[in-house]
Amino acid sequence: MICNLWEVLDILKCYNFLRVILMLNENNNEEIIDELKKIVKQKGLKYTEQREIVLNILLHAKEHLTAEEIYNQIKKDYKDSNIGIATVYRALSFLEEVDLITSITFGTDGKKYESNAKSHHDHLICTSCGKIIEFIDDEIEKRQDKIAKKNKFKITSHSMQLYGTCDTCQDS
Repeated sequence: MICNLWEVLDILKCYNFLRVILMLNENNNEEIIDELKKIVKQKGLKYTEQREIVLNILLHAKEHLTAEEIYNQIKKDYKDSNIGIATVYRALSFLEEVDLITSITFGTDGKKYESNAKSHHDHLICTSCGKIIEFIDDEIEKRQDKIAKKNKFKITSHSMQLYGTCDTCQDS
């Protein structure tokens, strides 16, 4: 098991994720914002408060949010800010590109976003109402590792999304 852990850490180092993941697991929002500043500087871009505000909204969110929900939260929490919906979409795209947030796509219904500050988890997604239920199952994780090992495959990351109908929609 320790050998597998070191292999995973080596993979993460190769992709320059180790520092980010350790900070995200500590759930220290200031350090995550500092990481955003470093990434922006490394890319030679101008640091903008708008990106930080969007990231802050997601860091404090209790659920997955659409771009429109993020925009509405900004209007509520940052009344003096002049951030338009197009800026929110651009910030979300950038934050996802640099792995500070992730999204779940709902086809023509768009995306919902969450920060990467949470530990690894998978999703149950209701195709009727869009409800997202997060879950962790160690048996599933072990089975994925076993399948990868059997096929001499190194997993660098994964995402599991199971689609169906939630209990509320089943009762409707």
